[in-house]
Amino acid sequence: MSRQSDRIRKTGRGVFVGWKYRIILEGIGVGIFAGSVVSAFRLSLTKIDEIRIFFIEASHKNALMGLWAILLLIGLFIGTAFMVKREPLCSGSGIPQVKGELLGKIKTNWISILLAKFFGGIMALGTGLALGREGPSIQLGAMAGKGFSRMSGRLRREEHLLMTCGAGAGLAAAFSAPLAGVVFALEELHKNFSTHVLLCTMASAVTGDWMASYIFGLRPIFKLTLTNGLPLSQYWMALALGILLGLIGVIYNKAIGFFQRFFANLAPKALKWVLAFIVVILLAKFYPIALGSGHNLVEQVGLSAFSWKALLVLLGVKFLFSTFSFGTTAPGGIFLPLLVLGALTGGLFTEIITPLAGYSSNYVSYFVILGMAGIFSSIVRAPITGIILISEMTGLFSNLLPISIVSLTSYLTAEVLGGRPIYDELLERLLAKSVRKKKGI
Repeated sequence: MSRQSDRIRKTGRGVFVGWKYRIILEGIGVGIFAGSVVSAFRLSLTKIDEIRIFFIEASHKNALMGLWAILLLIGLFIGTAFMVKREPLCSGSGIPQVKGELLGKIKTNWISILLAKFFGGIMALGTGLALGREGPSIQLGAMAGKGFSRMSGRLRREEHLLMTCGAGAGLAAAFSAPLAGVVFALEELHKNFSTHVLLCTMASAVTGDWMASYIFGLRPIFKLTLTNGLPLSQYWMALALGILLGLIGVIYNKAIGFFQRFFANLAPKALKWVLAFIVVILLAKFYPIALGSGHNLVEQVGLSAFSWKALLVLLGVKFLFSTFSFGTTAPGGIFLPLLVLGALTGGLFTEIITPLAGYSSNYVSYFVILGMAGIFSSIVRAPITGIILISEMTGLFSNLLPISIVSLTSYLTAEVLGGRPIYDELLERLLAKSVRKKKGI
């Protein structure tokens, strides 16, 4: 009896080990698929951004080019509206849709979502709306994982695991941040830190990042230079900044809810795209620096390129434009826009507080980094992901203590103020909307 039990245990362990190796190989396969799709998406966004910037700059010198710029924007907005109407689940960042499907509350056609999100996201971000590539990349990655599962004949119980792998690979390829892709998939999506989920997702995220690195290189997303470490005597400023970011994060989430309700109540529905077009045209004419996700602003703030008055104006405009853009439900994420808001807040905080406190303003880059980590923690409510993401995006891992302090402080501040994680709120609204549609309300 004892020998038979030993054989059963050995057989069971062998099956487990074999399955573990298999899911790692499947994770690599998903990473190749998701990394290829997201890399193509990221490259397309780079090209269309260059085209939009060229036309807008040329339009300030030549009226005919201004007409071509307007026609380009009209075409992009019409294309975006068509994609959202044809496939409603491609709207927004896509992360709530992925979470909903992993919870078994949403069903999607992976091919339809992948195509609609890919082309809809390119057109939406091409318009100059303040949206990011990370949400679409995560949804594209998750759909690649689902497609891999369906095409390889995997069991449905493995499908969610492979979708998690794809989502991690999508974030890794979007931001060249494989560790953040793993942690986000576990902390925010799967909410399970079991060994087999970790190994599969890590294999997928590393592979996805490897695919993207061949196109975009190994350099970090943000080029920020830090000379010396932040003195311990200034760590109290990280606490103060964390409290401020927690407050801003709560207001940001409420502003997104406001604009989503505002656009949902507009009639006819096409009017929201008209309003978005008008806002983009006005910004292109009078304040073009506010267009797009604002990726380049992070490095400029780190170099102290703006006065505190310019930072204050830019922060206000980007805050309103970001929440307005996301409220339209155009296919696009909020990671990059909110990181830009955090960088602007950190820069503004430094420019105002350091002279009052008698400190040197040479540490502005530190507070730009702290601002990005803190606002991510307060809005998304995934502090571990935020800490690792910002470290990978800047290529700087020597500031984990102050980053952890500001992330924890902003997280607790948002909790105390009654704020809720943005993706949980968005998922609830999405499910409530689905219920109302079924009831014909």
